[in-house]
Amino acid sequence: MVIRPLVIAVAAGLSGMSLAQTGNSILENGRSPAPATVQPDKPDDKTEVTPELRGDIFMAKKQYREAIEAFRQGSPKDPVLRNKTGIAYHQLMQLDQALKSYLEAVKLKKDYLEAINNIGTVYYARKNFRRSITYYERALKLEPHTERSAAVYNNLGTAYFARKQYKQAFDAFQTAVSLDPDVNEHNGGYGVMLEERSVEERAKYHYFWAKTYAKNGRNDLALQYLRKALEEGFKEKKQMETDPEFAALRNTKEFKELLALEPRVL
Repeated sequence: MVIRPLVIAVAAGLSGMSLAQTGNSILENGRSPAPATVQPDKPDDKTEVTPELRGDIFMAKKQYREAIEAFRQGSPKDPVLRNKTGIAYHQLMQLDQALKSYLEAVKLKKDYLEAINNIGTVYYARKNFRRSITYYERALKLEPHTERSAAVYNNLGTAYFARKQYKQAFDAFQTAVSLDPDVNEHNGGYGVMLEERSVEERAKYHYFWAKTYAKNGRNDLALQYLRKALEEGFKEKKQMETDPEFAALRNTKEFKELLALEPRVL
């Protein structure tokens, strides 16, 4: 399995502090080293240094343990702090603690879409894809047709993909892109919702995203993801020549060049 960790989808919280949302940069090799103890940057004198703000600053520095301690200094009745605590544990791959924090957040706020989504990502990380789908669908019942739910549809599609339910996966990806055309592309800050994009069949996964973008007329991204698929070892070139989503691309120079490429041997 190729490990690409989680992505933070910004729904609320501190923005402008990059986490490489599209690059999934929570942990480079599966674990995060114990961070050195550092103090967060001193905020503007007019800014109240709340436990949440202090924790967000530590998160931006990838000081996840310090972030947990900061969030704990806030109100235990604050669902956002419980959810953010879960994300910090998630970054450390302490999934039991992450799940506990997310469940506490949902107990405090039963319609907390982001925390419900995040519970789904824990089960996905544990390869319990069926249960992750249950939580993603539960989150989508709260808010099925908004830009904020695009990331949840993306997660749902990834979970269906992991179960090899490819039609359902493709449909979920299409819905995600219809709600937010750049759902799979933008970089964000530390927010309160996680996306999961670690999959085993990366070549086929990238091919599905190429089809998704081609169907939506995003030809540059479609070609980009086709190249990724071939670089990951995608060998079914006849599909590229017959799948209807690529009809508008087949006569382009770029598409023909991709067809001529030899798939990477992994």
